[in-house]
Amino acid sequence: QDSIENFSAKIRAGKQAQLSDDFMIIARIESLILERGMEDALMRAFAFCGAGADGIMIHSRKKEPKEILEFCDRFRERDKSTPLVVVPTSFNTVTEEELVEHGVNIVIYANQLMRAAVPAMKNAAEEILRYHRAQEIDTKLIPFKEIITMIDEL
Repeated sequence: QDSIENFSAKIRAGKQAQLSDDFMIIARIESLILERGMEDALMRAFAFCGAGADGIMIHSRKKEPKEILEFCDRFRERDKSTPLVVVPTSFNTVTEEELVEHGVNIVIYANQLMRAAVPAMKNAAEEILRYHRAQEIDTKLIPFKEIITMIDEL
C-alpha cells in the first residue's frame, strides 16, 4: 500500500489526464487487509476523495462483514455522495440489501464466476482425456448456438 501522499499524487495526475466523465478513478484501500486499522482506512479514504477520487473501494479479508459495514457507516457520516465499492469475496454472507443500507453503491463479485467455471472445465478436460474425444461431455455443455445468441443479446 503506497503512502497517502504518493497515492494522492497518482489520483491527481489521473484526474488531470482524464478526457471523459465516462472514466472514473476508484481508490482501492487495503488498510483493513493489512491490519492497519479503521482509522488508517478512513484517513486514506478522505484524503483520496480530497485528491479527486471518484469512488472508494474498501477491502477486508474477514469472514464477517462487521468491519466493512463499520467503515461504510463512518465514511458516510462525513461523505454522503462519493460512491463506495465493496468486493465481498471473504465476507460473502452479507446481502446486497444490507450493503446498500450502509451506503454501498457498487458490489463487485470479482472471482465467483471464474471459481465456479474451473471445476466444470477440469471435469470436462478429465473426460476428454479419459475417452480421447468430446462426445461424452456434450450433455453437460451449453449449445454453441445459445452462446452466439447470448452475445447478440448483449
